[in-house]
Amino acid sequence: MPDIITLKALCEELKIDPREARERLRAAVTDAKANPELAKARKPRTPWQWVKGSAAEKEARKALEV
Repeated sequence: MPDIITLKALCEELKIDPREARERLRAAVTDAKANPELAKARKPRTPWQWVKGSAAEKEARKALEV
């Protein structure tokens, strides 16, 4: 089973507020051209989580490090 990284773990690692992180991720998902893997990985009404090392996780990190 692949390792999963959650938004909570990502927020602790990057030292950002989870509420602000969710806002940034929602904005990033709406721009599917800039973040295609993140948009594909997002399922409404499910927790923000990604497979460790996946392209979607890399795009999420990029969106949160702005």
